[in-house]
Amino acid sequence: MLTTGAIPTYEWGEAPDYLATRRQLREMGLSPGGHDPVAQLRCRRCLYRPLRDCTRMAMLFRVDLARPKRVPTLAQEWALDRAMAARQTCPVCHVRYPHCLPLKTLGSCWNCSPHAAELAATRVA
Repeated sequence: MLTTGAIPTYEWGEAPDYLATRRQLREMGLSPGGHDPVAQLRCRRCLYRPLRDCTRMAMLFRVDLARPKRVPTLAQEWALDRAMAARQTCPVCHVRYPHCLPLKTLGSCWNCSPHAAELAATRVA
């Protein structure tokens, strides 16, 4: 364990069991609960370069202070679905795709975009 700044820093694989990252807490069905991180974890790549400044530090939280994740209400789920539908639906053909559309760059889905016709014309020629 190193101490850099105000909080301790652990190397990859050396963190104690009572500390977990956000992702590990999420897998346990927990969230940090508004508590600040108590330590840092250097990435696996920096394990082989001990003098290197790690740019991908993971924050570690205490598991005993974590709270259960909040469950969204039905109204919140509907609102999220409407927001995703707006990002996934083509404004020209009104087809909903399983991915977000690049509406800022194309303005529509790829099939309705004028760029698709230009590309098809160049491939045929």
